[in-house]
Amino acid sequence: MNKHIEPMSDQAIAEAARDAMFAGDHCSRSLGMEILSVGVGEAVVRMRIRRDMLNGHGTCHGGMIFTLADSCFAFACNSRNQRAVAMSCLIDFIKPAKEGDLLTAAAREVSLAGRNGIYDIAVTNGDGEQVAQFRGKSLIIPGTVTGDP
Repeated sequence: MNKHIEPMSDQAIAEAARDAMFAGDHCSRSLGMEILSVGVGEAVVRMRIRRDMLNGHGTCHGGMIFTLADSCFAFACNSRNQRAVAMSCLIDFIKPAKEGDLLTAAAREVSLAGRNGIYDIAVTNGDGEQVAQFRGKSLIIPGTVTGDP
């Protein structure tokens, strides 16, 4: 029997890749990250700053903010169900976050050429103030995120 299989939409592919990645992303889930949206070459992820995320100055500035931006980057650059890894990342910390702040990272694809992508990620706090600006460069490697051919 020859069945006709309807191809998935680009949005459905992005959502399937998101689900497959997030299922195995114990770090992001343990930090309380929530994926608000994902689309082809874009993602929005948020995380509330907890007391255990603060540094010795009583603020959140550095690793936790980078981790949020990097996770958002990963969801955006893997949204085509092509396995992509970070080649390099630059981040500018503009303003520290405080306990209780709800940070939102929004990624958008700037360029995708061959196996290489460039993504910009803006991290903002609940007041809409920018906390950090992240730029990531990705490399597509063999395989798919979902494990499907």
